[in-house]
Amino acid sequence: MGTIDRLRELEEELKGTKYNKRTQKSVGILKAKIASIREKSQSGGGGQTSGYAVSKSGDATVILVGFPSVGKSTLLNVLTGSKSEVAAYAFTTLTVIPGVLKHKGAKIQILDVPGIVHGAAVGRGRGKEVLQMVRSADLVILLLDAFHPEHLSVLREELYTTDVRLNQFAPDVSISKRPRGGLDIGTTVKLTQIDRETIEAICRELRISNAQIVIRDNINADELIDAIEKNRKYVPAITVVNKLDLVSQEQLARVMKETDADIAVSGTTNAHIDDLKELIYKKLRLIRIYTKEAGKKADMNEPLIMRSGVTIKDVCDKLHRDFVKKFRFARVTGPSAKFDAQKLSLTHKVKDGDIVEIHVR
Repeated sequence: MGTIDRLRELEEELKGTKYNKRTQKSVGILKAKIASIREKSQSGGGGQTSGYAVSKSGDATVILVGFPSVGKSTLLNVLTGSKSEVAAYAFTTLTVIPGVLKHKGAKIQILDVPGIVHGAAVGRGRGKEVLQMVRSADLVILLLDAFHPEHLSVLREELYTTDVRLNQFAPDVSISKRPRGGLDIGTTVKLTQIDRETIEAICRELRISNAQIVIRDNINADELIDAIEKNRKYVPAITVVNKLDLVSQEQLARVMKETDADIAVSGTTNAHIDDLKELIYKKLRLIRIYTKEAGKKADMNEPLIMRSGVTIKDVCDKLHRDFVKKFRFARVTGPSAKFDAQKLSLTHKVKDGDIVEIHVR
């Protein structure tokens, strides 16, 4: 039996197994076996894939993922002003088309890639190459046709199969392998989705017999497998319903509820495109930091674009490689400061709209 046939057999067995406390262990073992086979098939790979290589540029990279003819090229054009080929038939986009969205001083790279279809993760329609590009993106836009909300589950499944986790965070699980001593499992939270017996069974199925394991999140079997495999990519995502101009308000409301979409737009009429630009900016957690020299006015025209949560040290690193080494203090005016020109250290977290004045030796 070939790898794909074996994988399908296990997946069918998993679908046919009703999950409850009595079957928790067997379900966990099945999931571990599936993960192991997928891992081997992806790493055993048949060489490097070609095409679809795009250098990242700008302050962030966003990738448009959707079925053929969902309107990715049209949306790219209205977001960025790019001239991606558009036609009313499937598979128009044959290569990756990049464009740049300029919003609030940020330059955001938007990538239009060939359409995803069911089976993309195992190579249909060069799907593996497209899906691998998602791993280098900072944000995924799942673009849906208002007439086909059922496509969302397929897109999520294909991305999940290629080890992309949308709108999730890596589980807080540490695994330290050792030569002997068996499995030492410690937890700092109450586990309600997986028991110790299932944890041990999954670990042994994935060839971990001796290790110290500390679990700090209320994980399930899938998250434990992800923590063991360690090659998952965690990417934020926005679900966008396109072609709102072609459906009734009642139908659109049903689609929005069914898909739990973030926004509905029309790439043809530009409806809600400005709202989508703002949503992309916020989902990327971008902030604007303005800089000034002592005794001069701040440069309010070209902000530094950073990610939420950064510190003055991060600002220094972006401005000049020697600023951290020669740093004396910073004066900050804005949302993160208690008062104008507050004197602060490298560890201070800046906020959107801050004006930062760096003093060095």
